[in-house]
Amino acid sequence: MTRPWDIAVVGGGIMGCATALGLAEGGMRVVVLDKGDLCQGASGVNAGTLSLQIKRVSLMDYALRGHELWEAMGDAVGFRKTGGYTLAFTPREAALLEERQTLKRAAGAPITFVSPKAVWAAEPGIADSVVAASYCPEDGYANSSLTGAYYRARLTEAGIAVRVRCPVEGVEASAGSFALATPDGPVRAARLLLAGGAWLAPLAAMLGVDLPVRARVNTVSVTEAMPALFSTVIGHATGLLTMKQKPNGTVLIGGGWQGRGTPDAGRGQVSADTLAPNVALACHAVPALQDARLLRSWTGFEANVPDFYPLAGALGGVEGAYVLGCVRGGFTIGPYLGRLMADLILGRAPERPLFDPNRSFEGDT
Repeated sequence: MTRPWDIAVVGGGIMGCATALGLAEGGMRVVVLDKGDLCQGASGVNAGTLSLQIKRVSLMDYALRGHELWEAMGDAVGFRKTGGYTLAFTPREAALLEERQTLKRAAGAPITFVSPKAVWAAEPGIADSVVAASYCPEDGYANSSLTGAYYRARLTEAGIAVRVRCPVEGVEASAGSFALATPDGPVRAARLLLAGGAWLAPLAAMLGVDLPVRARVNTVSVTEAMPALFSTVIGHATGLLTMKQKPNGTVLIGGGWQGRGTPDAGRGQVSADTLAPNVALACHAVPALQDARLLRSWTGFEANVPDFYPLAGALGGVEGAYVLGCVRGGFTIGPYLGRLMADLILGRAPERPLFDPNRSFEGDT
């Protein structure tokens, strides 16, 4: 009989891959399984924004470390540190901006408040209706479509087995081992990490565990190539807009506007009802965008639980099983959470606390 793996990682997104790398560095024999291909889910279809200005205050320490890891990845993932402006166009938005960014600055993000004149001096293409703004020099972006190739190369270099288009159809747990049923045959491992993103709930259900995982259906759009319009990451005080212009001139527009669909049904669908205001807000911020053609819009599933904190830790009641996922801002924070998770599984003390997946969600909405 084939020797069991030390651990099977189910889910080949950023968090699963980052954890697998840390485990292999710690001496474990690791296999990564994904029902599609590496980083084809949320990890590969998001807008790629790496902005501290849109991160939760309580997760700022994790986001700061995540930024450092993305910068170290460099050109391999299309990393660019451009700085970023968050804009307010009304007094109400300005008050919201001040409240939110003051808290984030106190949490360690190098955010400053700047005048509209300073914004226009740096970014002449920004609308003249700006009334307040904040700036963070650490903000930037990476190319999410490159993450799969990046992690495939890293996993191969580390000697980690990768099985793509290999969905896990069932899991049997017995003392000290797991047997995973797949179309390519059974996979046996001493430990198991579930890192399946929006598909975490059905995976955990195979072990008799009910995780209250929900999924947002975030929309992203890209324009045709345009002349240089702006050079930094642009956001809005409400959090409903992120934009960056790539070196090829295309403009990527996000902001968490919701499409339709569920993970169980497969891909999500773009909704015209939410796409239109997303694009309208982008054109309000940068008026010259009104002349651009929108080439494509798509959706990606972002998993969350009711309190919107990550699931990261041992899965209660199932010895040797762990779960990692449901991270708002997971593109930024994922590589770092993967490192912390690897330390936990290897028996080391993670340098920052993880997030008990067995906590109570009663009272959360």
